Amino acid sequence: MPIRTASARWQGNLTEGSGTIRTGKGGLEGAYSFKSRFEEGEGTNPEELIGAAHAGCFSMAFSKALADAGHTATSVETTAKVHLDKTDAGMTVTRIDLDTVGEVPGIDEAEFQKLAEAAKAGCPISRLLSPGADISLTARLSA
Repeated sequence: MPIRTASARWQGNLTEGSGTIRTGKGGLEGAYSFKSRFEEGEGTNPEELIGAAHAGCFSMAFSKALADAGHTATSVETTAKVHLDKTDAGMTVTRIDLDTVGEVPGIDEAEFQKLAEAAKAGCPISRLLSPGADISLTARLSA
C-alpha cells in the first residue's frame, strides 16, 4: 500500500502567525491560523481535516459494506463534527459525531443501521481515533 503524505508550514508565533496545510498530491491546500483553529476565523484547521478524513473514510467503508450485503448505494453523504476541548492533558479531540444519510434502494432500516455501525467500527480512521475519542453515529435513510 502507498504511504500518504501531507505537509504544513507555520510562520510567526502561535496567536499572530499563519500557515498553510497541503496534501501530498495537491488535492487539498488551505490556510490556517490561531483564529481559524480556536476562534471563528477564515481558513481551515487540523480538526476540520481530521473530520474530512473521517467522513470520507466512513462513507467509503459504508458504501462497501452496503454493496457487500447486496445493496448498492446511490449515495452516502457524511458530516463529521470534531470536538476540540480543553482537558487536564491540554487541548484534545474528545469526540467526533458522524452524521450520515444514505440513499440505498431496497434496504430495510434494521439492516441499514447494522451495516452503518459495522462500517463505523471497521473504518480505518475510526479505528485510529476511537482509542482516544468517543465516536457517535447517526445514520438515516434518505426519503
